[in-house]
Amino acid sequence: MTDKLLKAKHWQLFVLTFGIPLIFQLFMISSVISDIAVHENPDPAMMFKFMKFFPVIMILYLAVFFGWHWSVAIGLQKKVPENVTMKLKKFKVFFFIPLIYLIIFLMVFIVFMNGLFSLNQEPDFGLFGGLFVVIVPLHLFAMFCIFYSLYFVAKTFKTVELQREVKFADFTGEFFMIWFYPIGIWIIQPKINKMVEE
Repeated sequence: MTDKLLKAKHWQLFVLTFGIPLIFQLFMISSVISDIAVHENPDPAMMFKFMKFFPVIMILYLAVFFGWHWSVAIGLQKKVPENVTMKLKKFKVFFFIPLIYLIIFLMVFIVFMNGLFSLNQEPDFGLFGGLFVVIVPLHLFAMFCIFYSLYFVAKTFKTVELQREVKFADFTGEFFMIWFYPIGIWIIQPKINKMVEE
């Protein structure tokens, strides 16, 4: 899997992470709009009928996105110079925390959405408040972990490219390109392809 993602073309990664979800969203929006145009009183549940597909699209996106981060950070380690030490254990811990959090979040989301539509009752706003208090700190910590992963991936990439110890100033551009993945993947991935071929 690691080698496949390292050797994948930039357009393939873009299609898997953004192309398919974008097509799904356009299809969902056009279906809702056409239902509103046809019926004078559209069913409010119609707007949420596509939500059951949201976890599938999210899992596809997360698998490719996090898989690519893992592939670059771990797959390129064999090309890192011997005199450079990378904090792999720290990266692995910070990599898996948001992944586990997002999987649990998706499972709770699926159960919550199924319960909301099967019971046909008013939502419990106390439950929403309780979930908000728990989710916000976890979400912020997961975001911190993702930013550390972006940092580590960019540092690994630039270390392999320059074949020396690097500082943040050396890979600031790569950090932002990886952060803004839909744009950066078109620039970073061809360079990774060349690194893997060499």
